[in-house]
Amino acid sequence: MLPEVLVPAEPDAVHPKRSRRDWIVDSTFFVVALLFGAVVVGSVAEADNPSDELLFFDVVGGLIGCTLLWWRRRWPVQIAIAVTLIGAFSAFSSAAGLIALFTVAVHRRFSTVLLVVLAGLVTVPIYIWLHPDATDPFWVSLVFIVLVTVATVAWGMFVRARRQLVLSLRERAERAEAEQQLRVEQARQHERARIAREMHDVLAHRISLLSMHAGALEFRPDATPEEIERAAGIVRASAHQALQDLREVIGVLREEPAVNGGGPERPQPTLANLPALLEESREAGMHVSAACRVGELEAVPDGIGRNAYRIVQEALTNARKHAHDARSR
Repeated sequence: MLPEVLVPAEPDAVHPKRSRRDWIVDSTFFVVALLFGAVVVGSVAEADNPSDELLFFDVVGGLIGCTLLWWRRRWPVQIAIAVTLIGAFSAFSSAAGLIALFTVAVHRRFSTVLLVVLAGLVTVPIYIWLHPDATDPFWVSLVFIVLVTVATVAWGMFVRARRQLVLSLRERAERAEAEQQLRVEQARQHERARIAREMHDVLAHRISLLSMHAGALEFRPDATPEEIERAAGIVRASAHQALQDLREVIGVLREEPAVNGGGPERPQPTLANLPALLEESREAGMHVSAACRVGELEAVPDGIGRNAYRIVQEALTNARKHAHDARSR
């Protein structure tokens, strides 16, 4: 793996282009570096009266350092070291050096920032030797540069910590939202599966009644008109009830299902509906005998009562399918 100082802060594969905000920030930093550098080099030229050659290299080096700031996002450490080396003789690049150091503090760990700071402090004696200040001693200039450097690093690390915190909170919020959506979707699928099972039980019961009475009409051509009328009425009532149940369940499926983990929405029979189920089977021609040992059917919990109802309903449906004339007990 490459050392951290050689790794770009924002690879082109991830950030192929600067955003509008990046262009505004980079342009502002470039202009500030130029203006501040011009002011500093003007003050140094007025106070120290350097040679023309030194002033020329100072301005050229400063312009190069300011131009290098356009690549500070891509290569923060390399640009900071280059601008630091230029700052050994160029007062014009002082603002560019601070901006480059700030970028390193934002994008790199403290150990890397410390190396860049030490590299900059090594060039301080060279700069003070080339630009001596007659009014302030060496240690005053050194302390001033150290304080400005520390303030720049502290500001950059504060920005880095704030960005990491915002990124962490954003990722946590996105992860929580994704998990919530997954839970809702799982609950929705679970509820739809439960409704589908309810639909199977209901329609199987109704259709078995229809099949039995339609079969009776088919195999009893000698039935009396009263018997045919009675069987046709049961077929009609069973078909109407089956359509009503189907309409109710489809309506539930079309709506947003409940995700509170409750029972099926429709239909929801309980044990209190069991006598009606038995009577319906008797009217359909089945021989059914039942003994109920529960005192109050309404007192049975809904979950238990619904399961017991479905078991009896499925048993009666199977009896009608496979044993028409047998007695069901």
